[in-house]
Amino acid sequence: MNWDETGPETDEPTGTVFDDRLVDADADGEDTAVEAALRPKDLEEFVGQEKVREQLDLVLKAARARGATADHVLLSGAPGLGKTTLSMIIAAEMNAPIRITSGPAIQHAGDLAAILSSLQEGEVLFLDEIHRMSRPAEEMLYMAMEDFRVDVIVGKGPGATAIPLELPPFTLVGATTRAGLLPPPLRDRFGFTGHMEFYVPAELERVIHRSARLLDVEIDADGAAEIAGRSRGTPRIANRLLRRVRDYAQVKAEGIIDREIAAAALKVYEVDARGLDRLDRAVLGALLKLFGGGPVGLSTLAVAVGEERETVEEVAEPFLVREGLLARTPRGRVATPAAWAHWGWGPRWAFGGGRRAAFGNPRAEQTGPGGPVGPGGGSAPGPDAAATGQETSGEPPSCQAGRYPLPSLSTS
Repeated sequence: MNWDETGPETDEPTGTVFDDRLVDADADGEDTAVEAALRPKDLEEFVGQEKVREQLDLVLKAARARGATADHVLLSGAPGLGKTTLSMIIAAEMNAPIRITSGPAIQHAGDLAAILSSLQEGEVLFLDEIHRMSRPAEEMLYMAMEDFRVDVIVGKGPGATAIPLELPPFTLVGATTRAGLLPPPLRDRFGFTGHMEFYVPAELERVIHRSARLLDVEIDADGAAEIAGRSRGTPRIANRLLRRVRDYAQVKAEGIIDREIAAAALKVYEVDARGLDRLDRAVLGALLKLFGGGPVGLSTLAVAVGEERETVEEVAEPFLVREGLLARTPRGRVATPAAWAHWGWGPRWAFGGGRRAAFGNPRAEQTGPGGPVGPGGGSAPGPDAAATGQETSGEPPSCQAGRYPLPSLSTS
């Protein structure tokens, strides 16, 4: 592949990448409406999260046998893994109503007191993004969870009085994407804590087949596998991709989804075989092409792709790091050998025998007095250099020129 080519499957975007991402794990308006119809109604129907399901099933069955409300439950994990769905299943299993709110909506202790005082006995209160609740509301929640009582302050100053308000027994289900931000006193008051893991492709295929039946979409095993492989381990993304592939199939393929149709549809929507979208490829392409694989600072990388540094750091980088395509180091962001391979250029170098040995240079398009050179100005070995035993420095050309030196690495 030539240096001027931009990577796998799709062209490199120009200008700012839009925020409306097909692979964003956060729910939008359409997701909220569709998910209501696709949510499983009980633990038997819920796909994946085997350990959490098994443990939660024991907690709920024991509570029903005692005729008591279930212990408070804390669910943590990335967006789109089923925390809200599990909260609704908890209410259904306990034959109790559910009330849904979120941490950002509770900014004052009075807001929380109004919600708690209106709960029925045994009701489930689902508090999404619980780590974003205000500190005064958190402190009121301590007593409500432990003693089912809150103190309502009436008046101000020396004349203020605390009126104790008894609450009916209830079950609090808290959901958070950042469990580390919860204060220990709040975290310790939950009787059960479950961490939601990312799904493996086989589990996502089951999710896709179930959703396809509910949406009346015809899809074969290969088509489901193709969508599952690009879903980033997240059921919400899998369902969203399924709906977009369904649209493509209805217009161009008589509504039947197989591997070829799924791949063609997701190419139109610019989601590659590994689940990377335009923003991900813009960041990875800039790191590889403009900076020789790094290390490069976050601010510089953000300027190169025309995005804010917070967008690169919080939106694009987590998945790239999780996939092993990018590493965060003290010196800056560095592309891994897997990033070069995904971009279609193969491994840049290998380590062995105490020295670096080059495996060819995909960027060697220019020529100089000593033969081909890369964009950094260093000598670049020919494609057969490693095979013929030709001595090489073993570093990318820009590193040989001293512009982007590699971190020192030692081998045993």
